Amino acid sequence: MSVGLSPCIDIHTHVVPENFPPHARGAADVAWPSMAPAHTCHRHVMLSGKVYRTVPDTSWDVTRRLAAMDARRVSRQVLSPMPELLSYWLDGADGAALCRYLNEQIAGMVAREPGRFFGLGAVPLQDVDQAIAELEHLMGELGLAGVEIGTNVDGVVLGDPSLAPFFAAAERLRAAIFVHPLRPCGMERLVGPALLQQVLAFPGETGLSAASLITSGTLARHPRLRIALSHGGGTLSALLPRLAHAWRSLPALKETLPDDPLETARAFWVDSLVYDGDAIRRLIERFGETRVVVGSDFPFAIADADPVGRVRGLGLDARSEKLLFSENALRWLGSS
Repeated sequence: MSVGLSPCIDIHTHVVPENFPPHARGAADVAWPSMAPAHTCHRHVMLSGKVYRTVPDTSWDVTRRLAAMDARRVSRQVLSPMPELLSYWLDGADGAALCRYLNEQIAGMVAREPGRFFGLGAVPLQDVDQAIAELEHLMGELGLAGVEIGTNVDGVVLGDPSLAPFFAAAERLRAAIFVHPLRPCGMERLVGPALLQQVLAFPGETGLSAASLITSGTLARHPRLRIALSHGGGTLSALLPRLAHAWRSLPALKETLPDDPLETARAFWVDSLVYDGDAIRRLIERFGETRVVVGSDFPFAIADADPVGRVRGLGLDARSEKLLFSENALRWLGSS
């Protein structure tokens, strides 16, 4: 393993199983995922009979994944499901069954290489009671570090009161939470190919979802939550000064929020997946150098191919570099 001078933990990497079990009832009208052959070393992820995405074998093959990590000087990865597999549009029972399969697959990868992988599971947030039960299982019996959740649950934003019991349980269980955009708002405003969803719609979706965790009081009520935002928190950095100004100026908002939103937002961790050194520096200024972690979106096409080089290019001192490369991630994971 060659990882350069500072061991690097990449918190934003995804897993797709090589295969999926058939739907329990064999229902043809359910958006249950399956896999189909593609070109060499790739498979098609099929949803509702259509190709959703073509993924490489590094999505499931541990040996190939380790070789890619070494080439990128990444010492450890945090594994989480491809977000579309969270499948909040399934009914509660189907969602729970799919999450259990995903969690067992990820736990198996971690068990094979515990020195290289941490694991985040999935829970069926469309049924909060089942989501809490699965969170307890994946952190207890399976030994995963926490959970990946989407920015909305089939249209319900994370700050909605219906999800409050889940966040209370996550705080109680000391689960690391990774928030990833999923089926973003604003798609009707995009002009161009479908891939612009990831390029242009993900940041706004992430920013609004994160803001809802502030304006709903979720972060204030649960100060021990450990939540990391993907894609650098999206537009949250730009939204925060506006929210803080409104908090100072508008009595109705100040009555709702006990603290300055700029300070509340520093409870989040954010990943470095913004593709630009100056943008990473702004994240450090906004959230603090103890709250920025490395993320790449491995193994997908939009991934940052050199997340270590991206951080090295900032010219940070040794202490700050170590924080970004590993120490911040370990605190978020609850491993330090």
